[in-house]
Amino acid sequence: MLSITTDYVTSLGDPEPYLRQIAEAGFTHIHWCHQWNTDFLYADAEIEQIGQWLRSYSLTLLDVHASEGQEKFWYSPKEYARLAGVELVKNRIDFAARLGGDAIVMHAYPPTVDPALAPFNEAALVQLRKSLDELQPYARARGVRIALENLIDFAGVRADAVTPAAADDNFDLIETLFAQYPPDYLGLCYDSGHANIGRNRLERLAAVKDRLCVLHLHDNDGESDLHQLIFQGVIDWQRTAALIAASPYAKPISMEVSIRQSGISKEAEFLHHAHETGARFAEIVDALRHRE
Repeated sequence: MLSITTDYVTSLGDPEPYLRQIAEAGFTHIHWCHQWNTDFLYADAEIEQIGQWLRSYSLTLLDVHASEGQEKFWYSPKEYARLAGVELVKNRIDFAARLGGDAIVMHAYPPTVDPALAPFNEAALVQLRKSLDELQPYARARGVRIALENLIDFAGVRADAVTPAAADDNFDLIETLFAQYPPDYLGLCYDSGHANIGRNRLERLAAVKDRLCVLHLHDNDGESDLHQLIFQGVIDWQRTAALIAASPYAKPISMEVSIRQSGISKEAEFLHHAHETGARFAEIVDALRHRE
């Protein structure tokens, strides 16, 4: 069993052609990534139609990349925008619950290092906690966890070429929130590409692997967020597999790969290679699980 994100070409527009090709390539599961960064609200009719497509192509929804939105932002300093952002997150929780998913992925950005914006850090954390508090009973009632994704401060990486790790990720923020919210509500979405920009951050995954519940697996050159196929770049996949094998994660291996930086132009060929490399990695994880 393998999973891939639905936005391997685009996150906008009609998803049905991509679902068909994903199924034809042999994938059994999907990570829903359409409309992952918009204010789009899924209506009942749209959720029902997506469910029909999934049944038609024998695909199972694994989890959902939710959206903090553009104007509907779940920890906006503007209270009305924060509340609208909470409604947007609830929409994705409902989407996941109705289609059989058990988690939604959310972004919580690294604190800014700009002195002029430093006061925003504490205000943002206050707003984020308010939203998490409000969402907790809603998510729990529907059996859906919120998975915080590890993110990179790309501006910080570009600005500090000598020590790009100095102001680069949100793992400290994630660990702070994990200390405040229980694991059955707040989990981790591990993005292997983000964890490999500027430096290797597998030690940060090791520290929070017990919260791992969603995977965004893809490769890169250590400098850019390329979303390449597994084994196409420089990520330490053996160590990554060992940490996943040692975690509670038991769902199919899930990849967030994109055709744009793959060097492959044809969708069917790209999906074939994505399935092949994903299956190879899944075998490594499975072997490590059985060895322990």
